[in-house]
Amino acid sequence: MQNIIDRFISYAIINTESDSNSETTPSTKRQWALAEMLVEELKTIGMKGVTIDENAYIMATLPSNTDNDVPTIGFISHFDTTPDFTGANVKPQIIKNYDGGDIILNEEQNIILSPKYFKDLLQYKGQTLITTDGTTLLGADDKAGITEIVTAIEFLIKNPEIKHGKIRVGFTPDEEIGRGAHHFDVEKFGCDWAYTMDGSQVGELEYENFNAAGAKITFKGKSVHPGYAKGKMINSMLIANDFINELPKDEIPQKTKGYEGFFHVHHLTGSIEETVLELIIRDHSKKKFTKRKELIAKITKKINKKFAKQFGEDIVISEIKDQYYNMKEKVLPVKHIVDIAENAMRQLGIKPIIKPIRGGTDGCQLSYKGLPCPNIFAGGHNFHGRYEYVPVESMQKAVEVIVKIAELTAMTDNSK
Repeated sequence: MQNIIDRFISYAIINTESDSNSETTPSTKRQWALAEMLVEELKTIGMKGVTIDENAYIMATLPSNTDNDVPTIGFISHFDTTPDFTGANVKPQIIKNYDGGDIILNEEQNIILSPKYFKDLLQYKGQTLITTDGTTLLGADDKAGITEIVTAIEFLIKNPEIKHGKIRVGFTPDEEIGRGAHHFDVEKFGCDWAYTMDGSQVGELEYENFNAAGAKITFKGKSVHPGYAKGKMINSMLIANDFINELPKDEIPQKTKGYEGFFHVHHLTGSIEETVLELIIRDHSKKKFTKRKELIAKITKKINKKFAKQFGEDIVISEIKDQYYNMKEKVLPVKHIVDIAENAMRQLGIKPIIKPIRGGTDGCQLSYKGLPCPNIFAGGHNFHGRYEYVPVESMQKAVEVIVKIAELTAMTDNSK
């Protein structure tokens, strides 16, 4: 347990926040600090063929220790953290033997992690939790996954009596901004299939995810002295507000669950002359996903038509970019890779929670690049904010699942 705590904290305190406005890979220079640290750590624990490319993608190999001709599998996690909430100056707190009550994250600012609001906390009474200090995110998404992979591989190296085939490890930048797999060299990775360790609570096993797109909508305006503005001023901020009000009011993250899709406005900046609205579009159904994108175009056209005579040109400019697609289509033909992970959990006394991801992982894009890649729990909760936490026991169980998957895969002899 202490090994997991120390390893996770050593990763968490390094700021690896990504930036969607950057054109480079990785999107921020600060991601290199953890990437280079991981390269050295992988070498230190005894992995072979450790590489890092010009875009900070890390790969390494644990050679097979069995004579069987078994599949080569991989385990993947990302080292960036979301730009939605600050990842600078992370100060993890360790709560031992959690008593089931409120956790004071920051007494000075009266920031409290409470089971009255976050009911999942009650599952972990008596366990050891790692939390934030209330002023930053924690980074369990996905530094918990990295911790688990490195710890599991180290365990396999130290216990050679556990038979396994060739295992590849991959760590990526920029997953949080939808680019984690953009420069991932699937051919170089050389796996039959892989698993991302990027889920939440214990037992999660996912091979369905959202179809995803991001939209940037720019609104133009005309600034005129307010005392003489009648019939002349066009306030772009108010036009942006009209646009938002045209979106379905109940199809937002806080009112949807399961397979229900949504529109999520996450950034809005503006002045009278120009306002920029950024939102994401999500749906498990490809048909509904397409209709959502069409609605953005329809609203854009409606507002432009309204102001065409007064403004003389389009007042709203919409840009929509697809980010990733539902991996289900690529995983179902090789469903046995999900079955292996499910079997591993059951053998360890973990109840599998098989459900659609209300988000995405590197595995979504990798599945479409030819590497089927279901997602497994990493243990954290309340990602992307100050209330994020991870139970250490959950990370321990994730380590055990990785080891068990390696064992079960080694029982498959492809030579027969």
